[in-house]
Parts: sequence; structure tokens; C-alpha cells
Amino acid sequence: MSDELVFYTNPKSRGRIVRWMLEEVGASYTTEILEYGTSMKAPEYLSINPMGKVPAIRHGDEVVTECAAICAYLADAFPEAKLAPPLTERARYYRWFFFGAGPLESAVVNAAMGFVVPEEREVMAGYGNLARTLDALESAVSESSFITGEKFSAVDVYVGSQVSWGLQFGTIEKRDAFSSYAERVIDRKAYRRANELDGPMG
Repeated sequence: MSDELVFYTNPKSRGRIVRWMLEEVGASYTTEILEYGTSMKAPEYLSINPMGKVPAIRHGDEVVTECAAICAYLADAFPEAKLAPPLTERARYYRWFFFGAGPLESAVVNAAMGFVVPEEREVMAGYGNLARTLDALESAVSESSFITGEKFSAVDVYVGSQVSWGLQFGTIEKRDAFSSYAERVIDRKAYRRANELDGPMG
């Protein structure tokens, strides 16, 4: 497989999460900046991601979309960065990766858009309600310095980005556990390099 790694993004997107992850693994990559409504919907990019959304990566012949999947893939593709636990120790890693990509993302986005699941239908929603989802998240970030223990991993890039952004933009309730966790995860050289490359979020 070719080692070529191409990153498709827009600085005002969830691509910032993948940029951070790319800086963490230290891989050489090229960046293609796409614009909403034009190059993101062009046939050339739709062949990469039929959803017409960023981020995505192409690593040789392999294409990966969805932030959580990209972060997990990069951790495995570049094991020298040591951002994934050993296979026998991945229970929490997988649990909270999928929690972040499923219940947390859905609950926070729905609340931000004003969608409230009626109480009698909470059983139909994967997250139930926002309060319970945030309580579960609080337990995950309170048990140790990082989600899998005392060692930073790819899941902290993904969930840490959601927590940090949520606190910044008011979509996640301010709790001491969230603030402390966000401070720990973003105190990294790779995070600062990524932000310098992408520029201000606003």
C-alpha cells in the first residue's frame, strides 16, 4: 500500500479533530481544503465521501470517513505513536469512542437544535436524554486522568474535542469534571500545532 496520506477538510468543521489526530501521530500528510456547497459536493470529492462532508482521509488505497473512525484508524495505522491501548485492554477505549460518536454527539446536537425527545419516547432514542448522557460522560472523565486510564489515547482526541468545544460554545453544561478534563487533554503540543494550522474557529 502506498504511504500517501491525504486529509480532506475545512478549518470550520469537525476536520479540526482529525487535524489534531494527524499531528499526534506525526505522519506526513497533504491537506486539501474543501468549501461548503461547492468542492465538497463536486464529483471528485463525492467519490471519496458520497455524503459530501468533511473530514475524510485517503491513505494509499484506503478511504476513511467519520471522525471517530478516522481517529481509531490512525491510531492503528501508526502504532509508534502509541495512541491505542493493547488489544487486550481496549474495552473502555471502544466503549467511549462509540459513546462519543453515538449518544453524546446525538444528544448534544439535538439539544443545540432545539430537539427534545418526549419523555415517553426516550426509550426509542439511543441516548435517552441529555442529562443522563452528560452524567455518563462525567463518570468517564472523572475516573482517571484520561478515558482509558492515566495514558492519553486517540479516544481523548475525539471525546476531548467534543467536551472542549461544547464548553466553549455552551452546548455542554459546565461541570468541574468537564473543565478539568478539557484542560488536561488540550495541554499538548500536537493540539497547539493543529490549531496554528487551522487558525481561529470562529
